[in-house]
Amino acid sequence: MKNSITDVPGIEVGHAQDEDALTGCTVILARKGAVAGVDQRGGAPGTRETDLLSPFNLVSTINAILLSGGSAFGLDAATGVMRYLEEQKLGFDTGVARVPIVPAAVLYDLALGSADIRPDAEMGYRAAQAASAKMASVGNIGAGMGATVGKILGVPNAMKAGMGTASMEIGGGIIVGAIVAVNAFGDVVSPQTGAILAGVRSAQVGPIKIGEEGGFADTLHVMQTIPGRTVMKLATRANTVIGAIATNAKLTKAEAGRVAQMAQDGLARTIRPAHTMLDGDTIFALSTGSKKADVSTVGAFAAEVLMQAILRGTQSAASLGGVPGLGD
Repeated sequence: MKNSITDVPGIEVGHAQDEDALTGCTVILARKGAVAGVDQRGGAPGTRETDLLSPFNLVSTINAILLSGGSAFGLDAATGVMRYLEEQKLGFDTGVARVPIVPAAVLYDLALGSADIRPDAEMGYRAAQAASAKMASVGNIGAGMGATVGKILGVPNAMKAGMGTASMEIGGGIIVGAIVAVNAFGDVVSPQTGAILAGVRSAQVGPIKIGEEGGFADTLHVMQTIPGRTVMKLATRANTVIGAIATNAKLTKAEAGRVAQMAQDGLARTIRPAHTMLDGDTIFALSTGSKKADVSTVGAFAAEVLMQAILRGTQSAASLGGVPGLGD
């Protein structure tokens, strides 16, 4: 076990990024296909092919999941992933062609680095090409390259976060893994104590000092203040946590959707506030195996492993673009 989503048999991960523009994308590849579901929360999603994952719709397996920076522009990277998969002769067989199935979700990172450079088809191709079953890298890489947290007072008062991954064996040979790009409007908190680990830093807003010098302002506290209520009307949309759960347990599409839904609890335990109108939090769930398991058990541990991945993605991200991070 590598404490990585790639501990799940059949899952590979690849990253590509632009280290000058501070953006990138991450591909979760399932060469033999995976049954998938999705759960989307928050008021500002950017997604592709998520309707296909409904249990009412035809296609039952996907070939890859794309997580990308670049806001809606970053959805273009899925074209490159499809091109790579087509070259590998992978995809849904329509009789005359194989159509790779690549659901995607994006986060907004245009406020850090270069706003006019976003993940594109070429970057998506490189990420898919780099996919392997080795331990997935964490921190400032892939879709986490431009990720930040605690942005109620803008990116200058935020902190750096990034890509995180984790896994656990939950009994009977069942493995549950997670990968996530942590780019939340709210603060990342300790699930044990509620203490802020990374988030909005103290600031002077007009004549009012919010938070103690060198400490955290606390997003919930800021939202209660007069400056906070004013800022909320103009608050940055530069947010959204996106990620995926994978397991070798056998799941239907409906069950995969339930696992993705339950996994969101892990997000809510570590990010405060979560699922706001300024976030588009989207979690996919993939099933690659045939092991029988109780879906409620898989979902319960999906929340735990996503929680660990979020903490790791926050603690491993070094300072970048003038935004401080816990990684250094």
